[in-house]
Amino acid sequence: MANHLFDLIRKAMPEASKPFLHLQDVGTMSYRDFIAGTGRYANTLRALGVKPGDRVAIQVEKSPQTLLLIIGCVRAGAVMLPLNTAYTTNELAYFIGDAEPALVVCDPAKEEALKPVAAQVGAKVETLDATGQGSLRQKADDVSPDCTDEPRAADDLAAILYTSGTTGRSKGAMLTHDNLASNALVLVKEWRFTDKDVLLHALPIYHTHGLFVATNTILMAGASMIFLPKFDGEEVMRWLPKATSLMGVPTFYTRLVQHPGLTKNATQHMRLFVSGSAPLLAETHREFFTKTGHAILERYGMTETNMNTSNPYVGDRVAGTVGFPLPGVALRVTDPETGKALPQGEIGMIEVKGPNVFKGYWRLPEKTAQEFRADGFFITGDLGRIDERGYVHIVGRGKDLVITGGFNVYPKEIETEIDGMPGVIESAVIGIPHPDFGEGVTAVVVRQKGAVIDETSIADELASKLAKFKLPKKIIFVDDLPRNTMGKVQKNVMRETYKDLYRI
Repeated sequence: MANHLFDLIRKAMPEASKPFLHLQDVGTMSYRDFIAGTGRYANTLRALGVKPGDRVAIQVEKSPQTLLLIIGCVRAGAVMLPLNTAYTTNELAYFIGDAEPALVVCDPAKEEALKPVAAQVGAKVETLDATGQGSLRQKADDVSPDCTDEPRAADDLAAILYTSGTTGRSKGAMLTHDNLASNALVLVKEWRFTDKDVLLHALPIYHTHGLFVATNTILMAGASMIFLPKFDGEEVMRWLPKATSLMGVPTFYTRLVQHPGLTKNATQHMRLFVSGSAPLLAETHREFFTKTGHAILERYGMTETNMNTSNPYVGDRVAGTVGFPLPGVALRVTDPETGKALPQGEIGMIEVKGPNVFKGYWRLPEKTAQEFRADGFFITGDLGRIDERGYVHIVGRGKDLVITGGFNVYPKEIETEIDGMPGVIESAVIGIPHPDFGEGVTAVVVRQKGAVIDETSIADELASKLAKFKLPKKIIFVDDLPRNTMGKVQKNVMRETYKDLYRI
């Protein structure tokens, strides 16, 4: 039996001397170095007692060595468990207790705190820091790079990624070798990646976007990456002349449009700009196009499914939409209560089915069963609609739906109106407990500096465009909306902050 994912990576691999990574001020890492490094880590994992199917928890800063370790897990047949570097020891205790890894790899500064946590599940602890140094690196440097890849079938687990956990405890999404491989191969084709491409990579690699969408797509194309430790506008602009493509979250683009160096001349050599992980403001889409002549390509995915839809590479990239279902992905919009398919244009629950869709939630068979229809469609939890041209529109999470006085209110509809008003940067609409209506529609708005817009002017404008039951009962102004590390607006945080707003 072959190693399903890594065999496909090998098949796409260019000549060994070609750069895989262009590193910040320290040269390059060739594909030859990549093969050797991942082989060393795979052999090191085996020497530490990691067996096929064992989990390896990884909470370390982004570095080339981190990436080698992650792919080394694939070659050793282990299940990688990338964890957000912002998680505290208390939060890590939950993930480690739930996944029961055989090995925990952490920053040296966290080693002592994590040892007793790891000991509870019988896990060993090794270290790796932001510079790629640590006890695990020392061990890897001392072993042979010659590695026999562990046999793994298409349906074997390659990774467990924990959901962001906006309600209740985070759940571990089980992703198979074929979940990852099939999606990357589709993206190579749909986004026209070749071995001539150089991706500017400034995303974290504990998340599906930076790890699977970006890295796996580049590997399946035999292309190269400019591997930055994090997003920095100046560094991105410095490296941009050497790139052909950029994948980012909306925050990348809102910052780049403010950079004086972002011009049509500076980006004329670029082939593709992709945005995801959170909705991109239509205004940002327009500003970016005005400054560069490039239309950002928005797509839609999630931890459990990798990528589901994409705006077209050739054709209209429509701001505010996430395009069409990718080849092999079936998508439908249903009544959230009955699961019955809704007519085109109606808002309902987005459900998807395809080789990209995960195997289920780790050790939660009942929860897994609840999230799948009898015919195999996964209930995403996202509300959306399909317009007359077939473009998919995401209008919000199902849990973000506001039910006020018995009426359903979709926040996106109100946010779109507010965001289009002069003086508004962005907004978020949430439901807050209300003694009379059940939930009170509430708008949280970020104004431009010096803008004269106020609660009255927004309310008056909305009153002329929306039904009365949709109008916010309160409009709150803030400097910034709370976001997670991938740029998603945290409506659960705002609901908690303002939970007593209407209390009498």
